[in-house]
Amino acid sequence: MSVAPEARPGARNLITDVPGLAVGQAHDEAARSGVTVILPTARAVCAVDVRGGGPGTRETDALGLENLVDAVDAVTLAGGSVYGLAAADGVAAWLGAQGRGFVVATAPGVPPSPVIPAAILYDLANGGAKDWGLEPPYRALAIRAAETAGADFPLGTAGAGYGAMAGALKGGIGSASVVSADGFTVGALVGVNSFGSVVAGDGRTFWAAPYEIGDEFGGLGPAGLTAAPDAWGRSKAAAAARANTTIACVATDAALTPAQAKRVAIMAQDGLARAIRPVHAPFDGDVVFALSTATQPLAEPVNFTVARIGALAADTLARAVARAVYAAAPWPGTEVTCWRDLT
Repeated sequence: MSVAPEARPGARNLITDVPGLAVGQAHDEAARSGVTVILPTARAVCAVDVRGGGPGTRETDALGLENLVDAVDAVTLAGGSVYGLAAADGVAAWLGAQGRGFVVATAPGVPPSPVIPAAILYDLANGGAKDWGLEPPYRALAIRAAETAGADFPLGTAGAGYGAMAGALKGGIGSASVVSADGFTVGALVGVNSFGSVVAGDGRTFWAAPYEIGDEFGGLGPAGLTAAPDAWGRSKAAAAARANTTIACVATDAALTPAQAKRVAIMAQDGLARAIRPVHAPFDGDVVFALSTATQPLAEPVNFTVARIGALAADTLARAVARAVYAAAPWPGTEVTCWRDLT
């Protein structure tokens, strides 16, 4: 596999190659679930695009272009279905304790209001211990993730993807990045818990194979790609409402307005369509956030540069999906089919 000289992965091939971003993760092994937190060092422009039929989100309405919010303090992805939305509470408390957030009034005793959009995936039926009563673990996990956020983080069975299944294969957390010839960085992070399959037919070839750089998810190439109508290969055989969902965040250092970030989020959703078949189904809750850390001005012509960033985000997200499943391992002491087990 080769890469054009004008584009290359970032130094880590992670979303944290985008300057101004850190990522923290934590999981509960017994519950088979976890949390991933994307933390910008300064408030960042954010937009969202929701395509799945069963989404679970927080603060996405606040990101509407007609509304007040024009920047966020973090993005949280979590397992746990509706319980996982409490992860954003933990991040809000952690940031607020540091005086970070949207300032409504500067007066003694008035704390800031951190803006934390969040999305969740469904992993409640994966066999983990979910008998948590009044104390689901997500708030505590999110605080732990925020406290340990940094530039490096594990892929596969980790964070929000710890309990995930990608069709019939073990899912997980994936990430990738690309640096353009003119120096823009685009990254993606994704929790893959899809109804659809990430590989063609009953084989090992990732649908995302044409977008692979080097051998970042096996280097098999696209030769095994075939698709018959209504044949979904290693998808989940019996999908249930809200039992799936792929949740993601793409990011760039290009200085985007909220409207431009929205267009990038819309375009980035095509990365899921390139990597998962089928996707955006009634029982998926697919959500893609787009962040701009705004460390580089947009090059002229501006709209063409936005289109380039959106296209790079889609390709990078497709790669991140494959990397999630490529890196996934079984939960300790269990047998679950992983990509590495396929022949």
